[in-house]
Amino acid sequence: MVGLSNEKADLTLDSEEFYSAYGRRKRAAVFTLGCKVNQYESEAVSSMFQQNGYDILSFEERSDVYLINTCTVTSLSDRKSRQMIRKAKKNNPDAVVVVMGCYAQTSSDEVLKIPDVNLVIGTKDRSRILELISRIEKGECKINAVDNIMSARDFEELKVSSYKERTRAYLKIQEGCGQFCSYCIIPYARGPIRSRKPEDILEEVRELSENGFSEIVLTGIHLASYGKDIKNTGLIDIMQSLNIIKGIKRIRIGSLEPTTITEEFVNAANRMSKLCPHYHLSLQSGCDKTLKAMNRKYTTEEYRKSVGLLKKHIKDAAVTTDIMVGFPGETEKDFEASLNFAHEMGFSKIHVFKYSPRKGTPAAEFADQVSPGEKERRSQLMLQLSDTLEREYLESYTGREMEVLYEQQLHGKKEFMEGLTKNYIRVKAKGGVELKGVLKNTKLEKIEGALFEGNISL
Repeated sequence: MVGLSNEKADLTLDSEEFYSAYGRRKRAAVFTLGCKVNQYESEAVSSMFQQNGYDILSFEERSDVYLINTCTVTSLSDRKSRQMIRKAKKNNPDAVVVVMGCYAQTSSDEVLKIPDVNLVIGTKDRSRILELISRIEKGECKINAVDNIMSARDFEELKVSSYKERTRAYLKIQEGCGQFCSYCIIPYARGPIRSRKPEDILEEVRELSENGFSEIVLTGIHLASYGKDIKNTGLIDIMQSLNIIKGIKRIRIGSLEPTTITEEFVNAANRMSKLCPHYHLSLQSGCDKTLKAMNRKYTTEEYRKSVGLLKKHIKDAAVTTDIMVGFPGETEKDFEASLNFAHEMGFSKIHVFKYSPRKGTPAAEFADQVSPGEKERRSQLMLQLSDTLEREYLESYTGREMEVLYEQQLHGKKEFMEGLTKNYIRVKAKGGVELKGVLKNTKLEKIEGALFEGNISL
């Protein structure tokens, strides 16, 4: 059984309802690895804890419950997840340690064998977390609550109405993936496509607007699939509905498939005044042979057409991407084709990943696995290209006046605030915390690394 702390009460409570057996309010700490969907789900679970009388602490502090929301995209993600599990018990040996997310879903038995873990819950049934924690506190040492995700058919509502110290709100509207790329474990971790009901999406956005958020970031495991499992709606429909909600000034969309970008899409986008012209189109490889082996559903020519539509029809469009290097069978010639294609597309930023074999995926069994040293070399070359393209992109905006949503104080420099333009250029400008959450026209004057120093217009 997980022991109860003997610490004395350190908090005066207004209600006996929230007074725990610990002699004070319980404490929970949440650590998140991975994508924006994970960040949203962590915020939702944190809200659940708070609504049930918990104080939310940082992961470094002594807490009664530690929740690690895991990622399993790469073996490095798994390793980081295990490191944070061990760290939790060092912070408080008597704490309940909960492991949630994709690594927990795909490797629940492995995770439960870690001595420090009390509860494994995966990527569904998160609403049961408090009930399951109570069972641990009452004497059950270990619980594996992971269920078969491939049988899931309904979108699990995990509502968030506030975000700690943020001015942008993530909004998860879609779950699951049916693409089954040959390298990817995520369809097995997240299950089939499930779309959130439009009325539930709009209700949460209205609440976020009332709570002072002016920018909404739409997220999902495979966002382009939104609406395929429900009638008479799709991603464009949801974007259009959000565009007319009072108080919301910006709508930002997460990663899309290049095939999403059609003439119909760009025409609709141009009619939405609040939609941010920042498009993350996952490429993975600029070589058709590699794309086919990856089981990606497009060619480089189709990708080229999508980028062309965005840059031709949408003012100030920024296109970012993901590229994987060292996929099994990727030759030097294949890599050079990918590098050259990325240069041609003129991305404003490239997120570079080295291929990592995932047990249970077809690519893990492919011949001609690329050596770690060669993956690293290719990664560095692609990162160098990313830096070059990002610099060129930023330089093209020098002297422009752009609208910036200021979010937070610049780390280490309290006299500066930092924020984002609609097309995802990071900007710092002199000012105090009164700028947080405020939109200001700002002249972009000087590039410093990956951000601009700007001057707020009067």
